[in-house]
Amino acid sequence: MSTPPDIRSWGGLSARDSEFVEPEDWIAAPSRHRRPALPFGNGRSYGDSCLNDGGTLIMGRELHRILAFDRESGLITCEAGVLLDTLLKLVVPAGWFPPVTPGTCFVTIGGALANDVHGKNHHRAGTFGRHVRAFELVRSDGSRLTCAPDMNGELFAATIGGFGLTGLITQVTLQLMPVASAEMRQETLHFDGLDCFFAIAEESDATHDYTVAWIDSLASGANFGRGVFFRANHAPASDAPQPRARRSLPFPLKPPIPLINGLTLRVFNLLYRNAQPRSPEPRRIPYRPFFYPLDRVNDWNRAYGPGGLRQFQCAIPMIHARTAVEEMLRRTLAAGEASFLTVLKIFGDVPSPGMMSFPIAGATLTLDFPNRGARTAALLDELDRIAITAGGRVNPYKDARMSPATFEASFPHWRDFAGHIDPGFSSGFWRRVTAG
Repeated sequence: MSTPPDIRSWGGLSARDSEFVEPEDWIAAPSRHRRPALPFGNGRSYGDSCLNDGGTLIMGRELHRILAFDRESGLITCEAGVLLDTLLKLVVPAGWFPPVTPGTCFVTIGGALANDVHGKNHHRAGTFGRHVRAFELVRSDGSRLTCAPDMNGELFAATIGGFGLTGLITQVTLQLMPVASAEMRQETLHFDGLDCFFAIAEESDATHDYTVAWIDSLASGANFGRGVFFRANHAPASDAPQPRARRSLPFPLKPPIPLINGLTLRVFNLLYRNAQPRSPEPRRIPYRPFFYPLDRVNDWNRAYGPGGLRQFQCAIPMIHARTAVEEMLRRTLAAGEASFLTVLKIFGDVPSPGMMSFPIAGATLTLDFPNRGARTAALLDELDRIAITAGGRVNPYKDARMSPATFEASFPHWRDFAGHIDPGFSSGFWRRVTAG
């Protein structure tokens, strides 16, 4: 196929010296493509787990058909390149919802499986992979395998959260969950410190399916650790008119410098915090602004400037979570870096079938920064150190720079997974973290 104009990850990393092929061409003759292959979905991974410099990228968005949808059981089968957004438009009016969804609906279903994404309901539902019933995998030797818990079970486990390295996922069968409406019943609680967050989270996880908190990353002194906690359940049916869906807005420019800095972020944090309701009374809101608030602005990652952004996410066992989270937030403050999206949540003890799934029981902290080169890398290395020292791990599919040592400490069993990698597949991420 012709070379796409500009293939990048969401963090701004560019595909370099890559061959681009359509799935049907690769499937017809995998051996004809001598370079190592990697599926590329919609490019919403932040780092290089979706890139394959010097190799072949299989353009998975060409696999975009819904194959079957049982409206009685909620079982849906679709090709791997179907966007979650497309699936939502079909299943929500029929009374169904994805059991796990990440913070954007512009990921492919195959990408959600390959990264075993999690959402605001991990404490109840676990990861995406727990709800996958089967998928088809095409290997570089030309074999087409159906993978399920009771069929090719080891490949099933390796592919869920396997970064697209076990072969080309062509179709996925997913069990949806029933919902009574397209709205959420959301409560908003302001809190003044990390102790308050952990107390609210413990209470909320027992009563609400979805919980997450925004942290004011620039607040210091007596205000350190303040934020806003959001908790919600799917709303019951209602006769009230459904709100009209709001259109996405384009990000209007490509700024020559990052628009995210200490000054702009202080203003944003003040406005954002003050805009949240002070009353904890439940409100009915459409599901999209609850799950996908940033999807309202297309290409919002442009705000980070031409250097792109670096996102960091870690998971810390609960015994060390409070101390480690505070240390990471204080180190970020001291470094003078501005994190636009600072999100704190509790992961539950809900195991994934995936061998390389990221979540562990405890707390997860997410921060992101404009990429300012060495100073940003130095801070991220320090955050890695804090997470690993606390017995935690760093999220691979949010990563663009973790060292082999950090990866080893995060996933000491990775060599067991490596035995299931398709010998014809590779990625920039995998070569970097395994020094291969």
